[in-house]
Amino acid sequence: MTTIALEHPAAFASRGTVRVRTRLTRRGRAVMAALIVLPLLIGGGVLVVGGTAAAGTDGSQSASFDHVTVQPGDSLWTVAERIAPNSDPRDVVTALEDLNGLASSTVIAGERLAIPHQYDDAR
Repeated sequence: MTTIALEHPAAFASRGTVRVRTRLTRRGRAVMAALIVLPLLIGGGVLVVGGTAAAGTDGSQSASFDHVTVQPGDSLWTVAERIAPNSDPRDVVTALEDLNGLASSTVIAGERLAIPHQYDDAR
């Protein structure tokens, strides 16, 4: 019968360097990503809020937009095609959503939508 002698980890230290391999778990990767991304998001939010506040207090007049009224049976897509027939409707829909602060592409008949300036002359 063979006997195996196990050495204590401190015995390895007396021989030189001890190699310990650290493994990063899924949770650890998520925490590391959050530690890297979170400050960037917070910093970006401060810049956006600071930038809009500065733009609002510079004393200039607010921008005025042409408006279009949503007709019964209209969708944001049909409005986009009507106000900019020579443009890609996907781009116009995105611009309308951004300018009007729409959370979705659903519109209601009678709703007034501001038209982005780049599509003013397209009609």
